[in-house]
Amino acid sequence: MKQTSRFWIVPLIFALTLSGNADQASAAYKRGTKAEAQDHYDEAYEAFREAHSLKPKDPKYLAAYTRMRFYAAVEHARKGQQLEAAGKFPEALQEFEVASQIDDTNFLAREEARKTAEIIRKQARGQEASITFHEPLAKLAEQAQGPVELEPLTDAQINLRLTENATFIYKTIGKLAGINVMFDADYKPQKLTIELNDVTLKEALDAVALQSKTFWQATAPNTILVAADTAAKRKELQNTAMKTFYLQNISTPAELQEAATTLKGILDINRIQLLPAQNALVVRGTTDQMVLAEHLLEAIDKPKSEVVVDVAVLQVSRNRMLTLGAVPPSTVSLAINPAVSIPTDTGSGGTGSTGGSSGGGSGGSLTLNSLKYLNATNFVVSIPPYSFTALTSDSDTKLIQKPEIWALDNEKATLKIGDRIPIATGSFGATGGTQGYGALVNTQFQYIDVGVNIDITPHIHADREVTLKMTLEISSVTGSQNIGGITQPVIGQRRVDLESRLADGEINLVGGILEDTETHSLSGYPGLAKLPVLKYFFAQDDKQRQENEIVFAIMPHIVRSQELTDENLRMVDVGAGNSVSIRRADPRKSTPASTGSKDSSLPQSKRTPSPGTTPPGATTPGPSGSPANSPAPANDSAPGTKDSSLPQSKGTPSPGTTPPGATAPSPSGSPANSPAPANDPTPGASSSQPLKPSSAISPASSTTGSTPAPPAGTAPIGPGS
Repeated sequence: MKQTSRFWIVPLIFALTLSGNADQASAAYKRGTKAEAQDHYDEAYEAFREAHSLKPKDPKYLAAYTRMRFYAAVEHARKGQQLEAAGKFPEALQEFEVASQIDDTNFLAREEARKTAEIIRKQARGQEASITFHEPLAKLAEQAQGPVELEPLTDAQINLRLTENATFIYKTIGKLAGINVMFDADYKPQKLTIELNDVTLKEALDAVALQSKTFWQATAPNTILVAADTAAKRKELQNTAMKTFYLQNISTPAELQEAATTLKGILDINRIQLLPAQNALVVRGTTDQMVLAEHLLEAIDKPKSEVVVDVAVLQVSRNRMLTLGAVPPSTVSLAINPAVSIPTDTGSGGTGSTGGSSGGGSGGSLTLNSLKYLNATNFVVSIPPYSFTALTSDSDTKLIQKPEIWALDNEKATLKIGDRIPIATGSFGATGGTQGYGALVNTQFQYIDVGVNIDITPHIHADREVTLKMTLEISSVTGSQNIGGITQPVIGQRRVDLESRLADGEINLVGGILEDTETHSLSGYPGLAKLPVLKYFFAQDDKQRQENEIVFAIMPHIVRSQELTDENLRMVDVGAGNSVSIRRADPRKSTPASTGSKDSSLPQSKRTPSPGTTPPGATTPGPSGSPANSPAPANDSAPGTKDSSLPQSKGTPSPGTTPPGATAPSPSGSPANSPAPANDPTPGASSSQPLKPSSAISPASSTTGSTPAPPAGTAPIGPGS
């Protein structure tokens, strides 16, 4: 009795243990689901890992554990990148190491951990990443400067109305801007009529260049050179710069060549040298071309998007069989019993006997005279046995394969699980073979992949969706065939080619590869095999059904998607069709106008002068009406008259002052120092009369127009109409 009780204790404990594990696994799964809904990835990962460890063969727990392992590792890697960008390298290294421990297949976290550890080691040793060279050529190279940049011009707005040749207009604007203006030897000025309102000095220069079909470029911080705008002159006079662009996300020479082709086609840069070993481009072009090349390369040098595709191959097979009924004898055989002797006639009135199967005839045969002696003991009747069968069987088979494929955007990824089967190939001879084939001559072997073959080409969209172009194939050896004296395998194949678009984490079930075979056979006596119920005693009913279904579950996880910023989507002005140039930001939009006084944001030298001072660019009249001194630069004031008061309105000037850019009248009533063209009226004429050519320059908010102080030696011009 004690032995019996001990026998039942062990299975009972085992059953209770299994039940307890199942309850614990279910509870852990519920905790993980709740934590995942709250975006607590670490807590969800620990719960799903516990559920999977308790029931490792449960596919539900396995799928949840695998999914959350991926998400938790990606989350720690993302935090590490943020800390690394903030300069917190020890904390970033800790996050990368945690991500690597959670998911050892996360190559991004492992690589970032290695780089961060190297940075920490260099900081600890106090080493610099770059090496300073002290050779003479290196010192000279360090002294090499960048492109010449014109000193910043004032953002003050002016009104410009002139009818003069382009040379005079350029020099007038140069006086106002305080810069030197030089002209090319082949430059031929033309007469222009300029009327510009509320423009900056640089905008005025660009407008004159556009109308006169010229271009200007800085040769020094305070000097510009003007020349005719032709391709030959631009090639001759425009300064060029050189820079090496290192592309971080180029993996093949073809991609580097594509970047160089883009620069040539968009920015007309012809001097580009490729360095495939360094993933670099050495570019030479104008300053504007180099700036735009920097902007363009930054926009196209993006890391390729990456995706991890979880592929679950589910193959379910079910075989059902039912055999019910009897197998009655279907044949009867009659034969002479060789063990019984047959009497024979001796011919002398007596009888004899023959033994065995000779039957008394010569050669062991039976004669006709022997037939009269045959009886029932001389024959043997053979009847097959009668059997009754009642058998049923039901078998299920599941085959689950769960590979993960890491693929780059627009790059083909291939997975092969199975065997490589050799196939004989070659040419057949004329004779010597079987089944009409000749023997193989010059036999070669080709290997075919048999098993699970998956080809995936992803295309990742910006909205975190993926288009997958897939080829899914399952093949197996189903038999063999003799061809040309060589046994060749017969390969069964199930193949699906499809293309689908899925969101991140969305599951696509690819089914329909279903094989359903049903067989029904009935064997027995004719007629009796059709009788209800009784047929099972005179016939056998055999039913078989085979079901084989293959399902592919595809679930993509986007690891890195295309990162587009507002700067990438912004439109950039690159100039006219035949030249490449940059249009700078409008200062009127970047600097908001202040309330109250319109010129309160201007420099002191650009504000409205205080009473008793001389405006910039104007000359002080002498006693006889001649200029007291030479014209001052645009930004200079008369000595001893620096304005230290608060900004004044740029409306009507105060008494005793002259607006900026205007000339002070002499006692005789004529302008003190105004340029005079060839058709200038008689000096001393009233300033209210219209003059030709008409000209006026004034601040944008001023209502009084006047001309600036021209170079010495020119005749005065009165104010225009």
